[in-house]
Amino acid sequence: MTKREIKVAHSPDSDDAFMFYGLATDKLDTGDLHFSHVLKDIQSLNQIAMTTQEYDVTAVSFHAYAYISDNYALLPHGASIGDGYGPLVVAREPFLASELKNKRIAIPGKLTSAFLALSLHTPGFEYGVEDFQSIIDLVIAGKYDAGLLIHEGQLTYHEDGLNKIVDLGEWWLKETGLPLPMGGNAIKRDLGAELQQRVSHWLHRSIQFSLDNREDALNYAMQFARDMPTETADKFVAMWVNDSTLGYTERDKQGVQLLLDEGFRKGVIPNKVAVEFV
Repeated sequence: MTKREIKVAHSPDSDDAFMFYGLATDKLDTGDLHFSHVLKDIQSLNQIAMTTQEYDVTAVSFHAYAYISDNYALLPHGASIGDGYGPLVVAREPFLASELKNKRIAIPGKLTSAFLALSLHTPGFEYGVEDFQSIIDLVIAGKYDAGLLIHEGQLTYHEDGLNKIVDLGEWWLKETGLPLPMGGNAIKRDLGAELQQRVSHWLHRSIQFSLDNREDALNYAMQFARDMPTETADKFVAMWVNDSTLGYTERDKQGVQLLLDEGFRKGVIPNKVAVEFV
């Protein structure tokens, strides 16, 4: 039987690895569909989705979705959404969040939702784009006044003697009453409705399989945990693979739309975007 290949791209992080465990390790019989996996950092995935659209399904930052919505729709699952927590701004010395406008901040990419959220919190701040894995070291070395942390740095920054200036998910919840959406899975519009539905079914099954087989999925994800202790990786995965990952709640959907609406209103995003789910 000739199988239809579906190219799925996601980041080489423990939370993404966890949710794709069932598919990536052939634990699910997907019939005439074959899922091939490509691992790239989220900033690269955002750029590829904007330019060459080479993947059928791709993890994207919700900020980047504003630029790819003509070619991709959001899948109704696979999201990373923080309810009362999110990306952190950290610094060597403590200072008030209101002082961020006078600081130079290392960011992990202009298309990340973390950058969008910080731009809404502190419009017009000075920044430099750096690899997300090097931001803590650059702040420690004094190359930047502060750093915007995504991924596991959110849990480990204090081990390096850094101070939290603001938790953007906490701030967003206070401002809006909504969770702060970071990233989701998007699917190509030109696959057509029937194939989109079939692909969506198996991706949802993979997330459910991982949650049902948590210990095995976590053991698999540990190879992508960048030397994190198992306990830290477990906590990180629990933060970003949860009930909202299985399916967006109405609050989650409102959070996505409001984040993009506010980005447009404040001039960070050039066009108004209507969020559309398969």
